[in-house]
Amino acid sequence: MSGTVYGPSLQAGSIAGGVHIHEAPGNPTTIPRQLPAPTANFVARTQELAELNALLCVDGAALVVVSGPGGVGKTALAVRWAQDARDLFPDGQLHVDLNGFGAGDPLDPGEVLGELLRALGTPPERMPVTLAERRSLYRSMTADRTLLVLLDSAYSTAQVRALLPAGRSKVLVTSRGRLVGLVADGARLVDLTPLRPAESVLLLSRVTGRDLIDQEPDEAARLAELCGGLPIALCVAAARLAARPRLSVRGMTLDLASEARRISRLSRMDGLSVQATFDVSYRSLPAEAAAVYRRLALHPGSEFGIGVVAAVLPAPAADDGGAERSTDPSTGPGGPDHPPAGRSDEFADRDEYGTPAAADLVETLLEASLLEEIDENRFRYHDLLRLHARQKVETDETESARGLVVCAVLEWYFAAAARADRVLTPYRRRLPYDFVSRPGDLPRFPDREAALTWLDRERLNLFAAGREALRHGHAKLAWQLSDVVWPLLLYRKHYVDRLQVDRCGVESARAWGDRWAEAVMLKRLGRVLTKFGDHQGAERHTTDAILRYQQAGDVRGRLDAEAGLAALYRESGREAEAVELLGRLVEANREFGDDRNTGLTLINLGTLLTELGRSGEAIGFLREAEGIFAGLTTVDPYNGARVLIALAGALLSTGDLTGAERAATEAARRMRDLGSEHEYAEALGQLGRVVRRRGDSAAARRHFQRAREIFVRLGSSRAVDVDRYLTELGRSPGGGGPTSPAGPPGGPGV
Repeated sequence: MSGTVYGPSLQAGSIAGGVHIHEAPGNPTTIPRQLPAPTANFVARTQELAELNALLCVDGAALVVVSGPGGVGKTALAVRWAQDARDLFPDGQLHVDLNGFGAGDPLDPGEVLGELLRALGTPPERMPVTLAERRSLYRSMTADRTLLVLLDSAYSTAQVRALLPAGRSKVLVTSRGRLVGLVADGARLVDLTPLRPAESVLLLSRVTGRDLIDQEPDEAARLAELCGGLPIALCVAAARLAARPRLSVRGMTLDLASEARRISRLSRMDGLSVQATFDVSYRSLPAEAAAVYRRLALHPGSEFGIGVVAAVLPAPAADDGGAERSTDPSTGPGGPDHPPAGRSDEFADRDEYGTPAAADLVETLLEASLLEEIDENRFRYHDLLRLHARQKVETDETESARGLVVCAVLEWYFAAAARADRVLTPYRRRLPYDFVSRPGDLPRFPDREAALTWLDRERLNLFAAGREALRHGHAKLAWQLSDVVWPLLLYRKHYVDRLQVDRCGVESARAWGDRWAEAVMLKRLGRVLTKFGDHQGAERHTTDAILRYQQAGDVRGRLDAEAGLAALYRESGREAEAVELLGRLVEANREFGDDRNTGLTLINLGTLLTELGRSGEAIGFLREAEGIFAGLTTVDPYNGARVLIALAGALLSTGDLTGAERAATEAARRMRDLGSEHEYAEALGQLGRVVRRRGDSAAARRHFQRAREIFVRLGSSRAVDVDRYLTELGRSPGGGGPTSPAGPPGGPGV
């Protein structure tokens, strides 16, 4: 005999008599029951359990991957579902911790197959040696069985693929990586998110006992918020409370209030460490992805698009060190109105999906569950992961490197916003800026709507970038970031935000030491304070702006600031002074040869005269302004529509309902197309007044209610005026009540 013999064998030279071979009966088929006990602290997850049930039991999926950040409760969910569904798998449940993100290396598939084969009853002497042979035997042994295989903490697609059984068995995988490669094997992917606030509080009470949590419900909610809904963090916090009976929930929240030490305070329990959990994920990243992960923690806002990722990419070896270069040779106070948009060799012209490098690295972070995609190409950190990334950028990057990254991110936002600014307000004067970095992956804006939509979407990031630039001592950049968002403030108002932006702009200009830049922001601050009714502060800032323009030798700027002073006079009840000043400004702008500012002043003068009952004079001025802006349609369509709102009010006051309705309807159409909701509401208000005069109360009410909804959403005081119109309609259903004077058609519009 040669080779390997399995089972009994008989070898003899000569045998007399009968031969009887008695083999002991074989062992019954082994039914493995390897699932660990579910945690006693499992709470909620009703929706997630139902989803797993639907996928594995109803839809018939054979493979489901549950992914999510470390500590989010993937294993607890999988084990709970597996225990609840154990009766569906009569041939047993297999469980292996693949150690994808634990101490030491991930388990080798060959070793895991040996463990699984032994659990299925393979004796040591029949265990194949090679990986291929083990895989074949594993599939043979599972082909006719209905098993559940729980592969916990998987590291990679290849590791899991080698362990997939045959036949009717189901596989449930948990991993911090999304393992999208398994989709080709029929996998269904489930992303596990942190617990919701009420669920987080429930978990706290499960560990500490209800009495402690019920005594301080508000503080418990705050504690849950600080833990970010991560079960591992909640359990550490609850365990500390349980271990220290005299520590109140408020005391715990105060202990975790400091972002600088929150992670360390949630990492002080044996076997439960937020720090260690996140560190393992971080160490598993490729070097470039790790750099992007930690550097994005320097981003000024809570969420971001993919374009800005280019600003934090590690520099290639051949980079010239980021020498300072002027990429935006825009003009100052005395230059032309249409500065160039930047040299094409300096600004990369990518779409919203970014460069391949940026997209690939973001995908790596998403797959590692270190970033969350909240919308198409919009991302954010989990709160605790953001703190962890900030910790890593502090320890793994030099101070100078961090400074360059911050500057690059802030300059990216300025460069991108500058493109939108030029599309929306090409007539504006701008100061030049010398870029330290080379902004790439900048968005493209094919039309005004795209530019305004981008500015509005990035509003909070742009405002935060201005504050961050000032905090880091980049005064000139901080001023530029305050200036470049003007189109957004013009079209969408955002008055509360504008107040903060303008104040930041004044502070930045003073730190920078540029009087013209200070004059611009003082002028804007004066106008927004006028809107808020702070007439004393508005007059002080506006007169300061006039003085700074005079010191800078800028006549045009001085005239702009004086227009703001006229608006203040009008708002503070000094109408005669406002009329006199606006009349002088009309003539001054004509002499200066500034058609656009002449038109703006005519709008303001015509509106004020209408309010004073001098509609005949007003119509003449407004018709002149209409003619001026008809020639500026491509440059300034906003004020071309705005003059029609004022004209509708003047015509209505003279009884020309047909002309008023035509002007208001056209203004509403234009403002809606421009995306200027505030002025669209103004036009609706004028339409409501027109149809009310015609006796159509129902139509008037519809226009007024729609206008009011917009004003309320924008926080505009104009909602009060519309409320008055609606009240009058309520008292006079037939529409025959008194006619209110025309309201102001928006702001100065410059």
